[in-house]
Amino acid sequence: MSGTRRILLGAALLIWAATGAAAEWSNLSPAQQQALRNFEPRWQELSVQQRERLALGSERWLSMDQAQRDNVLERFQRWQRLPEPQRQRLMQRFQQFRQLTPQQQRQIRSRLNRYNRLSPEQKQRLRNRFQQLPPEARGRALERMRDRARLNRSTNGRGADSVPRGNRARNPSSSDRRPQSRQ
Repeated sequence: MSGTRRILLGAALLIWAATGAAAEWSNLSPAQQQALRNFEPRWQELSVQQRERLALGSERWLSMDQAQRDNVLERFQRWQRLPEPQRQRLMQRFQQFRQLTPQQQRQIRSRLNRYNRLSPEQKQRLRNRFQQLPPEARGRALERMRDRARLNRSTNGRGADSVPRGNRARNPSSSDRRPQSRQ
């Protein structure tokens, strides 16, 4: 295919997607239509963005095995049971996460994976240790975590590694293990 044809095809696809044609019911595969059958009566009432997201979601759904689908359904049911203020807080945190650089997101995932690999007893000891801190110390630890997150956001993806060591916010999980300064 020539370069000109490729450009014209790309432009046509962009126009097609921008007009919402990609999210028309008739453009969905039969498998997608089956997965989204409950939405068909109201399909035209949905915004183009909602239709596109549902179409994309149906593609993901169709690519999942049964265990993955069960997991998604269980998480969705848990989400539905959450109080609205907690849902709002989680959605806000997710939006903040999405604004991080890919490197920052990987760091957070890595920390979460490390936490998830801890035994239930280790997790409980960590929570107990935090809860046993005096309220002021808990507040300081939370503020250090917030400062670190702000620092990471303000370094435009360079991360804390680009900040001179003496200027870094201290890691709350390790600060309690450091010996107090001797006088």
